[in-house]
Amino acid sequence: MTLAANLHTELWTSWASLLRSYAAAHGLSSKRHAVVEVGAEEITLRVGSRWLRFTHEMIQDSEGNKTAFSLQEDGTVKMNGIAEEMDLAAERLAREMMQSE
Repeated sequence: MTLAANLHTELWTSWASLLRSYAAAHGLSSKRHAVVEVGAEEITLRVGSRWLRFTHEMIQDSEGNKTAFSLQEDGTVKMNGIAEEMDLAAERLAREMMQSE
């Protein structure tokens, strides 16, 4: 495995961990419960009947919306062409999912 592939694997694992941690934190004061399913090609964040599915190139939601997604080597995520710190993006997405169900 190349250095770039190893880095991407670590970023993918970190992204899943951040989603899981922030969803759990937002769930502490909520009746909602989030589930994060992690695979090599797909991560899914589920809250009730809603979900966000991440692949290495895209985010899709339970309403059928799709947007470009990528993990960057500098520890940011790019969604729809806009870079955001990985931890801030994970917190925001988890909060939005937990509040909107």
